[in-house]
Amino acid sequence: MTTEHSETIVPRQTANRLFLRVEHTLYLALGILLVLTSVLALASAAATLWNGLGEWSSTETVFVVIDRLLFVLMLIEILHTVRVSVESGSLNCEPFLVVGLIASIRRILVITLESSKATHEGNWTDTSEQMFRTSMTELGVLAVLILVMVASIVLLRKTRQRKNGGSNGE
Repeated sequence: MTTEHSETIVPRQTANRLFLRVEHTLYLALGILLVLTSVLALASAAATLWNGLGEWSSTETVFVVIDRLLFVLMLIEILHTVRVSVESGSLNCEPFLVVGLIASIRRILVITLESSKATHEGNWTDTSEQMFRTSMTELGVLAVLILVMVASIVLLRKTRQRKNGGSNGE
């Protein structure tokens, strides 16, 4: 009976090691692509900032640079998630919440820029009024979404502290 048991364990262990190697190889490829994308986005933000120095009174350049830097931050957080997943062998949801939080803040910046353009151009039409109302609704939904994600992160951290043996002086 022990030979039957060992005969089924060996192929499982071999398959498990093979799939683990494939998974780590794919994680490595994903990590390399994320790093390259981050460097490209960072260079783009730097170039935009450099070109925007001549138009220092324009806030549009600032919004674009911040948007691109937040994109880089999202990529770095995803890269961190991949690294932690490889190290621990399990997926942690907190980094995804952080990425969602950063993405929501990016969207708020974009909406703010678009809304300020529409309201400052001086030609207030029905279309621009409808766009403004839609933008304000989206900002409200994003605000609620941000609150939910922040609350989720806080709850996850408190749960992790309880699991790790205490509240560390709280």
